[in-house]
Amino acid sequence: MTTMAPPLPYQVAGIWAETGDTRSIELVPSGRGLPPFAPGQFAMIYAFGVGEVPVSVSALRGPQGGLVHTVRAVGAVSSALYRLRPGDTVGLSGPYGTGWDLAAAGQDLLVIAGGIGLAPLRPVVHAVLERRHEYGRLTVLVGARTPADLVYRDEIDSWRGPAHVAVTVDRPGPGRHGAVGVVTTLLNGLDLRPERTRALVCGPEVMMRHTARDLVARGVVPDRVQVSLERNMRCATGHCGHCQLGPLLLCRDGPVVGYDRVAHLLLVREL
Repeated sequence: MTTMAPPLPYQVAGIWAETGDTRSIELVPSGRGLPPFAPGQFAMIYAFGVGEVPVSVSALRGPQGGLVHTVRAVGAVSSALYRLRPGDTVGLSGPYGTGWDLAAAGQDLLVIAGGIGLAPLRPVVHAVLERRHEYGRLTVLVGARTPADLVYRDEIDSWRGPAHVAVTVDRPGPGRHGAVGVVTTLLNGLDLRPERTRALVCGPEVMMRHTARDLVARGVVPDRVQVSLERNMRCATGHCGHCQLGPLLLCRDGPVVGYDRVAHLLLVREL
């Protein structure tokens, strides 16, 4: 098993609001930096005096050249990170876990995100747009609870053209004239070529379970569907066992795994 390295000091270079309870934070090394991250991997971020939490990288290079993490204030540590200001210092260690498999030359990529699940998939979109000629169709389907819960809304609009982009919300808000419904409804009418499609899915587990099952029913081979599972990750090295899911330790064997390996495990209710 991997031994967790001491965190390195990183400074907040920028922070900006995504939604009412979610912010993106750009971190730059105060000295020596961490090894490069791959899309889908995560870091352990330590808020001094509070604790640490695993957070996926939401951009591999921010405006100041640092790593970007998108944090929703839901607990003591994430709330402390949410309250950071430019110039503050945190500890950062990583990279940890498995990333998305982008070795899909010539194939269609289907990116499906629910809520803040778009954060770990955002670097995928960035990477594919930078090497657009290497892939077939790029389709990005995004779902959120309400329009106010949609992250990266301006950037999503900029993806249109090089990618086919569709957005839906569970509940419409004032002035909302787009699609309404769960994200799986966006698969209806999609010109899917299952024999050459690789799908990357991240969001609430119930959303990933139904989406992956729907994709397989439409002809996508299970091992070409990847999901990101982050339930109960704590130590990042497989020592504590909190993230065990069947034979997998998700911080070590995940968070990105093939649906063919976890289809039956996703039927196990999350603790």
